[in-house]
Amino acid sequence: MEYKDFLELDKFYEQLPKGAFLTVSDGENVNTMTIGWALNGIIWRKPVIAIAVRKSRYTYELIEKAEDFTISCPLNKDLSKALMICGTKSGREIDKFKEANIGIADAKSNLSPIIGECELHYECKIIYSQFMDEDSLFDEAKDLFYKEPDFHKFYFGELVNSYIR
Repeated sequence: MEYKDFLELDKFYEQLPKGAFLTVSDGENVNTMTIGWALNGIIWRKPVIAIAVRKSRYTYELIEKAEDFTISCPLNKDLSKALMICGTKSGREIDKFKEANIGIADAKSNLSPIIGECELHYECKIIYSQFMDEDSLFDEAKDLFYKEPDFHKFYFGELVNSYIR
């Protein structure tokens, strides 16, 4: 795939501050969470999306065992309630899919599924991950986002598929 294969990036970045679904399967369990941050670009001659997951999250437990992840974005449906539930509740404690009234569907290339109610989907194969270095982070970010020392781990996913469904 090439950079041009990132479909609808303008719509992705318009939706991202409102939330998108990051979905992961470790082969036995599936969880989705709301993300509001992501980066896309080219690294190592590959189109990638980089996402961030805190170690305290249930999604972290799954993504550490996973080979891939998906990002699903609503384009025409109001899924704000589902995004709020998936961003504030833990999959350790509730069935987010039932609680948020959303379903999963098979991805085209990944083991990790997509969110069926969304239209825009990115499927990514994990090619690199690394924890943030607290000492390298600028103070304003520490003050705003890390009052508790619950730093993110970044996952770089090679884009293997993107489509409108």
